[in-house]
Amino acid sequence: MRAKTHFFKNLDLNSILVPENGDAFTGTKVVCTVGPSCQDVDVMCEMLNAGVVGCRVDLTWGPLEFHRKSLQNLHMAMRKGRRLCCTMVDTLGRELMIRRQVTIGEDGWPIHEESFAVTAGQQVIITTRPDVVASGAVLPITYSKFTEMAVKGDTIYVGRYLVCGADSASLYLEVVDVRGDDVICIAKNDAVLDGLLTVFHAERSVEGLANVQNDLPLLSEYDKECLAILAQDFEIDFVSLSYTRAAEDVREARSFLDSIGMNNTKILAKLESRQSLLNFQGILNEADGIIISRGNLGLDCVPEKMALVQKTLVQACNLVGKPVLLTRVVDTMINTPRPTRAEATDVANAVLDGVDGILLGAETLRGKYPVQTVDTICSISRAAEKVFDHHYHYEHLMEVAIDVGDMVANGDRGAVTGDSDDDVGTATPSTQADGAAANGGRAGTGSGVAAAPAGRVGGPGPGGLRRDDSWNSVTSAGAHHQLPSLGVAAKTMARFSQVASTGSLAGLGYGRAGMASGAAYHRSPYISKLESIASSAVRAADRVGASLIVVYTHTGKTAQLVAKYRPPMPILTLVVPHLVSDQLKWKLEGRSSARQCLISRSLLPVLAAPSPSGDQLLQEAVVMAGRVGLVRPHDHVVCVQRIHDDFCVKIISVDELGAGIKRDDAIMSHSAFGPHTTLNTNLMAASPSGAPLPATSGFDSPRVRNNPIGNKFGPLPPAAQLASGGSFVGSLAPAMSGI
Repeated sequence: MRAKTHFFKNLDLNSILVPENGDAFTGTKVVCTVGPSCQDVDVMCEMLNAGVVGCRVDLTWGPLEFHRKSLQNLHMAMRKGRRLCCTMVDTLGRELMIRRQVTIGEDGWPIHEESFAVTAGQQVIITTRPDVVASGAVLPITYSKFTEMAVKGDTIYVGRYLVCGADSASLYLEVVDVRGDDVICIAKNDAVLDGLLTVFHAERSVEGLANVQNDLPLLSEYDKECLAILAQDFEIDFVSLSYTRAAEDVREARSFLDSIGMNNTKILAKLESRQSLLNFQGILNEADGIIISRGNLGLDCVPEKMALVQKTLVQACNLVGKPVLLTRVVDTMINTPRPTRAEATDVANAVLDGVDGILLGAETLRGKYPVQTVDTICSISRAAEKVFDHHYHYEHLMEVAIDVGDMVANGDRGAVTGDSDDDVGTATPSTQADGAAANGGRAGTGSGVAAAPAGRVGGPGPGGLRRDDSWNSVTSAGAHHQLPSLGVAAKTMARFSQVASTGSLAGLGYGRAGMASGAAYHRSPYISKLESIASSAVRAADRVGASLIVVYTHTGKTAQLVAKYRPPMPILTLVVPHLVSDQLKWKLEGRSSARQCLISRSLLPVLAAPSPSGDQLLQEAVVMAGRVGLVRPHDHVVCVQRIHDDFCVKIISVDELGAGIKRDDAIMSHSAFGPHTTLNTNLMAASPSGAPLPATSGFDSPRVRNNPIGNKFGPLPPAAQLASGGSFVGSLAPAMSGI
């Protein structure tokens, strides 16, 4: 990981203190969690207008009917407000909870009638006995093997669902003894326990994994039932996998989703434990995106390492062009209309680190100010985006690409294909022997409990539960397991680029077996044809001072690759629906791709009708962009599109009225590119090898006036001739509409 310095060009506090333009485009995305505070249609409309691009329903808490109503109201809000919004379902998974009596309120949300207080120094018993009623002295847990996980000295965290860990509903316990079905603890702080109580067993080792891992399945039967039912009535864009431990978890979830017809649903892996960090490379390779669940993750890592863990994970996701969301940012806004200075700084630093979006939890689920929370996040993000170091980000990605090329040229194929980079669970002979035990100890005995391999520190736990003491850890900052890994970045990017080029996952293979030969890398090098086009488009937009990038796409992969380079201007993503067949019938796909683009930074997706030519479609896109204030008269627009089998980049200008594309028989003025330069006609092409055409010295030019980010992205590739007018018919769906 290479730390960013965040040196600012403008040190004038007078200009810094000028209020932000609330109508300006916000590249950082906001996803909310739907609950009693925001389930109402009108509130949802306000949140969509404030900047929400995704809504999550969490199966951890709340009956299925409540979540169905939430999704129904979301669709009504999208129609009413004519806004596009993606849907996300968060699974229950391996969550441990305290068993309590519950009643269902008038709004369909579960309610616990009583709360109970615990004082520091008090004895608290966590028991697996099923007949015990919860109280301040005894807490019955839902997991029957919990006593086999705990040992004297362990820290157990008990807190209300979606709390920050620093409020009155958070209780820290220290284990002093384990007797039969009971784990006897001493309270380390005062707490008032209310609502749904979740339990987290903090990792006792500071370097690896010494804890016994529970053997609960990745997807509970309740998860599977709910997903199957919801998929029949709603288009679910993302599934958030709680407590993802290894790449095998993602593959298992993918297999299940395919089996119930959710082939288009993407998987976001939630990193919530130390084990997920140790296996992060494999998880990143398989998942479609990452959610950094900082609540539980902060309990499992030492505090002094959390900032480094966050920055490392974000940078690794940026490197391979996959979206990364961050949780737990403005917890105090559950009860107050304004965040603390630490929370505001935290959001800004996350944006400067490069996150794609913020996932709000309790702030919108049960908070008093859901709309104000969204508005606050967007305002902070816009201010941070203005000083984001686009040059550093772009140059760093280019340096990595060059390093990979050098590694290949030197014959170091193993480092590129990832032969030496796999899940920690498969890194040693001992863990290979117990197979799926690396994924939480679900292999081995008939009961689903795996015995630990001989010789491992900590040995097998009582009852055969697996005790894993990994050879390294993110928190130990060891030299053997650095994140991000250049090898896994190249491997993942090779696969990602190939999928983007073909639009199909067929033939890619998974895991070590699919990548060991390095065939995927050689078929689709790190700087692939599509990757070259994406990076060149961003460089061109910088050099001409473009106000907008327009990308044509079917699946959203091309637009994601452009967003990977973090251009400072919006990326208008024209998603063109296309026909697909499952060998039984044809169907039109595209709406889900548009919604899935919403969580990638700077992407602004709209649906476009298929057209024989992209010229008319581009004209309508520019008109729409002008109408919503994305472009002004005489602004430049960079367009990325595919013509037959070739990808290309072209540069157009907005007319003097700001009402469309400037039409001119002459070649676009090339004063910005240097004197005496002949511009290539019709598009920037890529060479057969996929690399950009070499730039001539004529393109190395002075800074363009009003250029928002300068000229530091390197020489501009050959520029484009203005697109000629066309008579083809094409139409954009209404802005933000996708219903």
